[in-house]
Amino acid sequence: MAKARRTTHRSTAGKKLYAVRDADGTFKDIQTYERAHRADLAKTSKAEAGKGKKKAARKVAKKKTAKKR
Repeated sequence: MAKARRTTHRSTAGKKLYAVRDADGTFKDIQTYERAHRADLAKTSKAEAGKGKKKAARKVAKKKTAKKR
């Protein structure tokens, strides 16, 4: 399924908007650019999800024992 194409507009307050239209041309969804962009960043792509997250190996420092005199 292809991602819907978004067109940009400006609100009366001057904020940037994203609008998605249906096939017949009516507005399907309108969001502020800020919210839409944040949602895009939060969503992980299929390519990233397929890789899997590798945890970095933590190095455990050895405890030094005090020398006896």
